[in-house]
Amino acid sequence: MGQFRDATDENRFEQEFEGEAGAGQVWADYAVRGGARMILHVEAEQSLRGSGAAGRFMQSMAEYAREKGLRLFPRCSYAVMWHKRHPDYDDVLA
Repeated sequence: MGQFRDATDENRFEQEFEGEAGAGQVWADYAVRGGARMILHVEAEQSLRGSGAAGRFMQSMAEYAREKGLRLFPRCSYAVMWHKRHPDYDDVLA
């Protein structure tokens, strides 16, 4: 699992993963709203689909937000559902 990074120039969180079908990236596009990041879209490369990488990415994103004092505002359906299943990260929600 690669380092989680905030590509601020692109308004995008990114992380590399190794999957059974090869390496790939999971990313989330966001919009900045003050101290919050509105999560607009989460996507995994085809080689990672079904591997659990997106869920691990979401956990990395929540931990990053907690560490940096950011708030997340999930808008895409995947991010909304992930946060509903992981209430232990409710403290990072906007």
